[in-house]
Amino acid sequence: MFDLEKPIADWRQQMLTAGIKSPTPLEELEIHLREEIERQVKSGLNDQDAFNFAVQKIGQASALKSEFAKAGGTGRKMFWCLLAATTFASCWMQFGQSPAVAFVYCVLIAGLIAASCIDFEYFIIPDKITIGGIFVGFACSLLLPQLQGQKILVAGMFQSLLGIGAGAALVYFILRTGKFLFGRQRIAFGGETKIIFSETAILLPEKTIPYAELFYRKSDIIELQAQSVQAGNHSYKNVLFRLTPNSLKIGGETFSPDPIPHLEAVCSEIVLPREAMGMGDVKLMAAVGAFLGWQAVIFSLIASSLIGSLVGVSLIIARRREWSARLPYGPYIALAAIIWIFGGSRIFDAMFGQ
Repeated sequence: MFDLEKPIADWRQQMLTAGIKSPTPLEELEIHLREEIERQVKSGLNDQDAFNFAVQKIGQASALKSEFAKAGGTGRKMFWCLLAATTFASCWMQFGQSPAVAFVYCVLIAGLIAASCIDFEYFIIPDKITIGGIFVGFACSLLLPQLQGQKILVAGMFQSLLGIGAGAALVYFILRTGKFLFGRQRIAFGGETKIIFSETAILLPEKTIPYAELFYRKSDIIELQAQSVQAGNHSYKNVLFRLTPNSLKIGGETFSPDPIPHLEAVCSEIVLPREAMGMGDVKLMAAVGAFLGWQAVIFSLIASSLIGSLVGVSLIIARRREWSARLPYGPYIALAAIIWIFGGSRIFDAMFGQ
């Protein structure tokens, strides 16, 4: 008997091998594949013929990879390169009288742009940028205390430490408060609805959510009261379903989720974990404080919140995002820090009367 899930798993592996590794486009392709298979089965084809027809219709892996690259890769690279060149040139024009300071600002801006690019694409900020930035910022502040508005080496070091502590503490406090107040999102479907759990994402009726956007810590849970669950060869009726990064609980049974690459559940409501910020944002703000001091942290926190709110509301008005959709916060921290470098300190002084 033809097992449909095996060729679909092989097809996914071909996509990964070809280089389509981002969760969202890969899951969207799988949704289209399954929908096409279902249409062909309803038209009279058997599972094997329906699968072969759907694969041919969607396209081969190499061709799809090429189309994704054409659609967005070149334009994004040109944008980030142009942004970097513009800010570097502005740095040298404004701070060229002190080449060492201008060079350090260019290094910081390069890190901020790299963090923003990665955060926009994958909703993560690598530790190499954030933690590395903390150490580099501290060393630069020690050697160039004028970065912190100081003249003595020890004073520059002290201000850098204050900036690191303030950046990490403030954003971590916001992260924990947001998790406590808004850490669960309840989605009602208005009737019995099939939910698909694949290897990398949960497939809801109107969107696909990668697990990377839901699971930030081991305690995060996807929970639903299922009318039915199909997990491999096992079927369950009227059970509580709970999925964490390390365990799967269906009724009274607990499993490791790794050996179960695909399962389906029917429910009328689901509860998803939600995160306002991630630890990458905490470490990025600490890195900003290491280079620029605690005043820059306060300014960047206020400015990034305003910028993020304006962008988020604008996207919602333009119907490009939902209220519950997650936006990367790192780019707004980065933009606020760059504004500080080019004159935000004067705005800070005007706001707080210094």
